[in-house]
Formats: sequence, structure tokens, C-alpha cells
Amino acid sequence: MSGGGAGDTLDKLVVFLAKRDGVDKLVKTYQYVSKLAHWAAETSHPGLAGRAKSWETAAGLSRKVFRSGRSLTGFNALRRSPGEFGALAVLANAGEMVYFFFDHFTWLSRVGVLEPWLARRASFVSAFGECVGYVFFIAMDFIVIRRGIRRERALLRGEGGGEGKEKEGEVRMIRADRVMRLMGTAANLADLVIGVADIEPNPFCNHAVTLGVSGLVSAWAGWYRNWPS
Repeated sequence: MSGGGAGDTLDKLVVFLAKRDGVDKLVKTYQYVSKLAHWAAETSHPGLAGRAKSWETAAGLSRKVFRSGRSLTGFNALRRSPGEFGALAVLANAGEMVYFFFDHFTWLSRVGVLEPWLARRASFVSAFGECVGYVFFIAMDFIVIRRGIRRERALLRGEGGGEGKEKEGEVRMIRADRVMRLMGTAANLADLVIGVADIEPNPFCNHAVTLGVSGLVSAWAGWYRNWPS
């Protein structure tokens, strides 16, 4: 039984890592674990701290390379009808598109392909677009969560049609969707903190522990959302 369980987990891990988002969440975990390791070892073990910093830098640049072309996702969403969310969806996808598009210039500058001075400016514009996108994605998720809660309460009161297993199945679907959206909201809030640290540096958001914990919350919420069910 234990062998079968291990096999199932390995199968799921292979599927998870075959996705671009799966690889991104793994490398993001490396990035922010190494950030916390650097902070913890900086005064007592400077040699180890230097290695952790190198790991963090390499992981951060690797993630930017993996995200090549991701701006097309937001652009493609803008080409389509915004649906029921209208302006919220347009602003969310526009922010995401700006984030990923200028992210290309950031990493090209940091590896020396483009002028180094471009990195700071591109990073600022990218982070600004990222934050705008997160705010509106969070707003849309909260709207859907609120609707789901209302629908679930109506079903549990015996309203809204459906009987027996059909009603139970709908309640399970609503709850499962709520968990996934809460995970998405947690990730977006954590990434919003990281984005604010880039746009408007301050002692709280830019502290290594704040950034490290925020990065890991985002990464692990992403693991949960992308893990094969």
C-alpha cells in the first residue's frame, strides 16, 4: 500500500513539474527559502550566507526566463470578451500583461544583454502592473466567493432547487471552488506585498523575513492549486 501511495505521489509530481507553473512554483520555493537562509546566516556564517544569496539570485533570474511569453496570456484575455466582470477583468489582465512584458526587459538587463540602467526602470513598471493586476484579480475572486456562500446557504436552507445527491454535489463543488479561490487570493496578496516592496520600498515590506514568508506563501498556494487532483 505504501509503495502504491508513493507511486501515485511521484506520478503527480511528474505531471506537476511538466507544467510551466509547476516548475515556477518549485523554483520560487528555492528562491525564497534561500532568501530566508541568507538572512539567518548573514551575521553568523557569512560564507554560507553568500552561497544562499547566489542561489536566490540564480533562482530569481531562472523564474524570469521561464516566464518568457507569459505576457501573451494577458493580451489574449484582453482580445476576448471581458465577460461578466467587465472593467475588473480588463484591468486585471492588462496589469498582468504589463507585468510579464516588462519582466523580460528586467532579466535581459540583469544578465547584461541590455543596458544595466534599464533593469530598475523595467522592474518598477513590471511591479506596478503586477500590483494593479493582483488588486483586481483579488476583487473578482471575492465577488465569486461571496456568490458561492450565498448559493451554498440557499441550498442548505432547501432553496434553489435540486434534491439529495444533486444538492450535495453542488455544495461540494462550491466549497472546493472557494478553497481554490482563497488559495489564489492568498498567493495574490503575498505577491502584492512583494510588488509593493519594489514600487515603494519600506522597512516592513522590504524586510527579508516579510519577503521570504510572502514568497513561500505564494509558492505553496501555487503548489496546492496546480497539484494534480
